Amino acid sequence: MNIADFLNKEGQKRGFSFEVLPPLKGNGTAALFRTIDSLKEFDPRFINITTHHSEYVYKELENGLLTRQRVRRRPGTIAIAGAIQNKYDIPVIPHIICSGASKEDIEYELLDLQFLGISNVLVLRGDKAKEDRQFTPTPNGHAHATDLLEQISQFNEGFFMDGTPIKHPGEKFYCGVACYPEKHEEAPNLEQDLQHLKEKQDLGASYAVTQLFYDNQKFYDFVERARKMGITMPIIPAIKPFAKLSQLTMVPKTFHCDIPEELAQEVLKCKTDDDAKALGIEWTTTQVKDLFEHGYSHVHFFTVSAVESVKQIAKILF
Repeated sequence: MNIADFLNKEGQKRGFSFEVLPPLKGNGTAALFRTIDSLKEFDPRFINITTHHSEYVYKELENGLLTRQRVRRRPGTIAIAGAIQNKYDIPVIPHIICSGASKEDIEYELLDLQFLGISNVLVLRGDKAKEDRQFTPTPNGHAHATDLLEQISQFNEGFFMDGTPIKHPGEKFYCGVACYPEKHEEAPNLEQDLQHLKEKQDLGASYAVTQLFYDNQKFYDFVERARKMGITMPIIPAIKPFAKLSQLTMVPKTFHCDIPEELAQEVLKCKTDDDAKALGIEWTTTQVKDLFEHGYSHVHFFTVSAVESVKQIAKILF
């Protein structure tokens, strides 16, 4: 099923999707499944599963010296996607990223996904490693999401990365991509960022999911500019409920989006994280209602540190 198919349907009933993280290495699936259990009653349309590249960690040796090792703290995106699809019968969309993966790694990820019957993926460059000043591709890897899209397109056409024909091509992949209403942090301006989004569409992307935002008008303005540039694919608004006092400074720094002045002033009145959480539920509920009124029948939620908030919002809206 191409996720874009129902996004393009006229008169689509209101619905939502959400994103989860694979468990930390060794932690098992119990916490992840509790998250899904708490939201499944509201009939989510699909679940996104993030993926994470390896990173350097420092471990102390017996002699007291430190050694630097590369570790993947959250392995198993594809396996988790298969487990969720099998346990819940909810469509899953694993992230496929350039970061930390060679072209060969990605090719095997695509083969594994075909074996599992998973045909929807979200194609991303991925974040730069914490220790790098700028994004550095893995040897024989991709520097941009557009390069990754080209590899998937070639795979869909029945060819491996070296040009060898695939004897028994499986189901084709449908690709979503990310977009940024307040522009990607590395883009010099929004115009060039939109040009990159148009290029992704031209390379086969069938829909886009936004970075989180708290100001709907910025989203509406972004979509209007995108349409004027010939970007016709569905654009899914994605939201993360405000849930902690610390997010007032952390969110703009981490996600490179503004906190509207009205929301910022209300957060400053909050005394506890519980106050901030209640405010976030109220703000997001209003935000989603406004999106519905503007014709958007599907919203996407980021659930990290906000599962209970998303559940309370779902009770109100779905």
